[in-house]
Amino acid sequence: MESGTAAMAMAEATPPRRCLPEEIVVWEILVRLPAKSRLRCRAVCCAWRRATSTRDFLLSHHGRQPTLPIVWGEPDSGFKYDDACYNELLAFDRRAADAKLQTVARVDQSYYPKASCDGLLILSKRGMTGTSYCVCNPVTREHAPLRAPWDFGIFTILGIYLHRPTDKYRLLLHGSIHTPKGTTGCYVFALGSDHPPRYIGGPDAAAASWYKPALVCHSLHWYPKKHQGESRLVILVFDTMTESFRHMHAPARPTNSSIFESSIFEIDGKLGFYGYNDAMEVLDIWVLRNYEDEVWVREYNVKLPVEEIRGQVGCWDDDSYGSVVSVGGDVLLLVIHDGWMFYVNTDGELVDSFHRYGQEIYASDLRLKQTLVPHNFFMTPEDPHAVNASPFL
Repeated sequence: MESGTAAMAMAEATPPRRCLPEEIVVWEILVRLPAKSRLRCRAVCCAWRRATSTRDFLLSHHGRQPTLPIVWGEPDSGFKYDDACYNELLAFDRRAADAKLQTVARVDQSYYPKASCDGLLILSKRGMTGTSYCVCNPVTREHAPLRAPWDFGIFTILGIYLHRPTDKYRLLLHGSIHTPKGTTGCYVFALGSDHPPRYIGGPDAAAASWYKPALVCHSLHWYPKKHQGESRLVILVFDTMTESFRHMHAPARPTNSSIFESSIFEIDGKLGFYGYNDAMEVLDIWVLRNYEDEVWVREYNVKLPVEEIRGQVGCWDDDSYGSVVSVGGDVLLLVIHDGWMFYVNTDGELVDSFHRYGQEIYASDLRLKQTLVPHNFFMTPEDPHAVNASPFL
């Protein structure tokens, strides 16, 4: 009796446990977690699993993930033919407390990144019979081969985009159909479709296929080229809503600047453009402040810390190159030289350097925004075509 009275007294003395409302737990906490942490939270309870599996939650979760530069690592020449070697997909996160170069996935060394959009990655694979492609999600490790376009013709991938009128992801291709009247030009292909790519005409975009596009204002933008009849450099633009091409002016370039060392990037929802001088020691960065009127503003003039980099790697030559990226509105410079990557800020200060033993690293000019949103074009294990080898190790 006394023990029962004591228990009642203890229960009355213990304040009730207060729990956060489920709406706050799900929509203010779980939705902000990184993708892998969110997957682990599914095992906590059935309620969390149900709440975090809805499409609305997954879309909101994807929208809150940072868009990070993709760095590609592959074995250096001394390790190239080691059977244990692999290529590595790395994400550069300058805000990380520990490793800023974070491994996202390891893939067979015959695969290379070709295009990216909304957490989806297009990989190319070089084989004895030619080049093949697959679409994958490096976070969930889902993958599917891309056969259909190459069953109908010979194509190069220019980019991947979400076609918002149909809510379908599509590839922009350049090539021709295997028919007597096959026309060389640009085509679009919906991921998961069995139909041949659709010809849309447009300019000869073959030159743009070597460069990664920047997605701004629902349009893909490519490295500037001189257009016939134009005295200034122009940028090739593909409107993903209307699936049509046009041109826009690039910023005016200084006379001592090399047009061969220029590129474009996305910065906080705007279009950015950067170019080096001929010595690859000074970098100018422009931002398109008014998209409709094509008003460019030179925001930064950066003198690279060449002497500091030379002190670490012993030289500075034509093999050195840099990539300008934007994370959370901040501009970062990733300078690659002799297997090293250097993180430089817009004041020209060397912030950090990275070197991975037995590996050469490259700035891919691609971005990764992790996603757990499901897609129908990823084949199920019951599908007879699912016997295709996974690119992941």
